[in-house]
Amino acid sequence: MAGKVVFSEEPQDTFIFDVGDRVEVYCDHDDDQGERTKGWLEGVVVQADDKMVAVQFQRNVYLTNGWMVPDRVLWCPQNARQIRPAPRRRRRS
Repeated sequence: MAGKVVFSEEPQDTFIFDVGDRVEVYCDHDDDQGERTKGWLEGVVVQADDKMVAVQFQRNVYLTNGWMVPDRVLWCPQNARQIRPAPRRRRRS
């Protein structure tokens, strides 16, 4: 196997997020009806370094153990599969 690269997972695009970036995070949160759901939720990066990103949301978000996050800020690794750039919005003219 000399010279052959073996991956345990398929390589994926990596993004480095900066403060002010609009992102989506896959997390537990309240939906439009106030019901708790799991899915993609848009937020804004409020703090970032080489390894971690803090994302603030406009809705209640929950930790995996069920506790609501009081400041609506979730932390996740920069390279996590649960965070991605938010789709660009089209401006109406």
